Amino acid sequence: MSSISSGAEGRAAGRSALHEQLAAELYAALQSQQVVPPLRGRGLDLTVDDAYAISLGILARRQRAGERVIGKKIGVTSRAVQDMLGVHQPDFGFLTDRMRIDDGATVAIAQRMIQPRAEAEIALILKHPLRGPGVTPQQVLEATHSIAPCFEIVDSRIAAWDIGIVDTVADNASCGVFVLGEARADPRDFDLAKLRARVWKNDQPLSEGLGSAVQGSPLASVAWLANTLGQYGVPFEAGEIILSGSLVPLEPARPGDRFRMELTGVGSALVSFA
Repeated sequence: MSSISSGAEGRAAGRSALHEQLAAELYAALQSQQVVPPLRGRGLDLTVDDAYAISLGILARRQRAGERVIGKKIGVTSRAVQDMLGVHQPDFGFLTDRMRIDDGATVAIAQRMIQPRAEAEIALILKHPLRGPGVTPQQVLEATHSIAPCFEIVDSRIAAWDIGIVDTVADNASCGVFVLGEARADPRDFDLAKLRARVWKNDQPLSEGLGSAVQGSPLASVAWLANTLGQYGVPFEAGEIILSGSLVPLEPARPGDRFRMELTGVGSALVSFA
């Protein structure tokens, strides 16, 4: 073996060990509801590929604990959310069965969250698999069985939401929990870019936004996600839930808060906090 190849193998092994170390740190933070300092400020020269490898390490730990992947998500898609977080490109992550909560349920923040924020989304439920690269918005439409109103409650294991793209991708796209409203609609019955979401907090109007907020359309947003994950060999499977990104600014959630969203012509979703 040449010194060049042995050196490359050594660097790869060292990088893999670093990924495992950081995955273990973030998973421990998830389990203990603690925060860690931003990864990007540690002088580790982490790339998005590194961050994705870290997120896979967290996912593997969740799966060993009995969790099951039921979907994927794209985040930080709208200008409002990008400006709020200071992250100017989308992130991506996995959804598991333990992240899903019932419509109208109450989330006990002290038992499972750290610094939650609520966002209103359009969820797509697939009837056919998709594998990027090369997926188009039209193919996303053809593969989608139905859409549903959705609240995603994002949560960061990074202190004070001080995140860059590497931090949020490594932290599974700042996933917390999500709730789907009971309504289902055929996406072919709507122009998804023009679908409007309205949000109320404690029965007071809070925000509203259109499907066009997420890369011009939820179909374009989900196509981007399919193609990005396709580069890592990860397909969308039939039956999976795909969260297409927030249509409105993120709103902090505290005990006693109650959020309701209405997706015009489709239905509503409700979540409360204790």
